[in-house]
Parts: sequence; structure tokens; C-alpha cells
Amino acid sequence: MRMIMYVSFPVETFNDAVRDGSAGAKIKRILDHLKPEATYFMARNGQRTAMVVLDLADVSKIPSLAEPWFLAFNASIELHPVMVPQDLMDADLEGLGKAWA
Repeated sequence: MRMIMYVSFPVETFNDAVRDGSAGAKIKRILDHLKPEATYFMARNGQRTAMVVLDLADVSKIPSLAEPWFLAFNASIELHPVMVPQDLMDADLEGLGKAWA
């Protein structure tokens, strides 16, 4: 299942990692472990945030996605299942519309 994970970094915790020079190495190590399809960095709700796109084969892997961020940066995590257009086409929207109209 394709997931988008938002990783929000507390300002002071991330500032400390930037100051001590460990931020880049920590992020690289985590991303090397996760092997995401894509990763984007942005400001969101006043915090540094990463948006990570992953293909999750098994929900039991969720801790392995989140714990590195929790432990390295005291980060907050949001996980959202998402679909590509073909997934939506395969969802039988017409059949659902007939069944629930």
C-alpha cells in the first residue's frame, strides 16, 4: 500500500542537530533504511517537515518507518494511505455508486 508519511521536526531538536552537524547524516541513514519512492522537504505548520512517499507491503512495518524519526529527532509522524490514478480506476466507483445511490 502506498503511503505518504509527514515527518515534522521540533524546531529546537532539529536546530541542535544542525548545530552539532548530525542532521544530514541522520536523515541520510533513515532514508537509506526506508528506501522511499520520493522525499520532499518543506515548512509545514511552522516546522521543518519531510513528506516521504513509501510503498508499505505490511502494516507491521509501520514501527520501522516511524521509530527512526522518533528516536533521532523526537519527530511527529502522520501516515496516510494514498492512491495513484490506476488504484482509483480499480476501485469500481461506478459499482459503488449504484450500490449506494
